[in-house]
Amino acid sequence: MAKDTTPKVDDLSFETALKELEGIVAKLERGDVDLEESISIYERGAALKAHCEAKLKAAELKVEQIVQGAGGETTTEQANYD
Repeated sequence: MAKDTTPKVDDLSFETALKELEGIVAKLERGDVDLEESISIYERGAALKAHCEAKLKAAELKVEQIVQGAGGETTTEQANYD
């Protein structure tokens, strides 16, 4: 049996995970994979999506943590991305 060399989702950087996710979406949109493979890559895509969302949330929290005030004081402020 062949060894699976696909990297674990948790080990991927945001950029690598996003690129792989985009590839999966393109494959599924083209419809050039059979049903079993579609299910398998859809599951991987869902895991990649969750991973990317978690990475973005962590980055958002870092941005919110420290904001340098005009007078030089350090304050915390919540970022507003709406």
